[in-house]
Amino acid sequence: MAGMCLLMLKTNICKVEFKNPVIAASGTFGFGEEYSAFYDVGRLGGICTKGLTLNKKEGNKGIRLHETRAGLINSIGLQNPGIDCFIENELPKMKKMNTVIIANLGGGSIEEYAEGVKKLSESEVDMIELNISCPNVKSGGMAFGIKSETAFEVVSKVKGYCKKPLIVKLSPNAENIVDMAVKCCEAGADALSLINTFKAMAIDIYKRKPVFDNIFAGLSGPCIKPIALRMVYEVCKEVNVPVIGIGGIESFKDAIEFIMAGATAVEVGTANFINPMVCLEIIDGIKKFMEDEGIKNIEEIRGIARR
Repeated sequence: MAGMCLLMLKTNICKVEFKNPVIAASGTFGFGEEYSAFYDVGRLGGICTKGLTLNKKEGNKGIRLHETRAGLINSIGLQNPGIDCFIENELPKMKKMNTVIIANLGGGSIEEYAEGVKKLSESEVDMIELNISCPNVKSGGMAFGIKSETAFEVVSKVKGYCKKPLIVKLSPNAENIVDMAVKCCEAGADALSLINTFKAMAIDIYKRKPVFDNIFAGLSGPCIKPIALRMVYEVCKEVNVPVIGIGGIESFKDAIEFIMAGATAVEVGTANFINPMVCLEIIDGIKKFMEDEGIKNIEEIRGIARR
């Protein structure tokens, strides 16, 4: 039965085969090593690395995480060792984990994105996830993923250097996320992942000032799930590339909702901080649901809520 369930859950994204549709989301799973202390991370469909940049980043100063009702606000600032260090030191260890490796890439300029993609394309990562929620330092700090025209420009440029399947991660802060998705596909995106965090803030009433040094930060967690689900549903209706659903997923029921909305796979993020075993529980829950409902292949329910 176990072997049959594994077969039923196999998922294909851009000719890359995943054991199942559950992926650990960027920024919440490190490079997988920490979670290996809890279970065999090779059971996951894939691991998306923490956000990488061309050069090493120390991240933001001050408070970086703040809990809010049904969610988490983060201001990490893409702290990471840089692409070269990742390829030399972290990627060899990740390859031994026996799961799909997706490199999440950020940048402050189109040139940084392009150079990062060149380096990652020559490495052993399986896919690249382009984080266009990063602030464009040459345009006053507005994120690349706010205006469709800017996103089209960066994706077009990056695609010319990319030798791996390119996933573009969309921001819910976009002016029009459906138009953004369509433009990214026209620019060459092989797949899309959505959504990234919402722009948010918190105020310390005793210190009489914002909690975060940068004032604004990113909201994730179960509070955003209904909005994320709606956006995935809308985008899946308008594009013909695989879509990875992200946003507040913390149970197998949440994951199945995204799949029924049209997602090919899901990424689980904040829930890993609450329960390090959550990804496995979601995988097992999907299997049990399929067995109970007489579903032989997960393709039977993909997008079913849109038919």
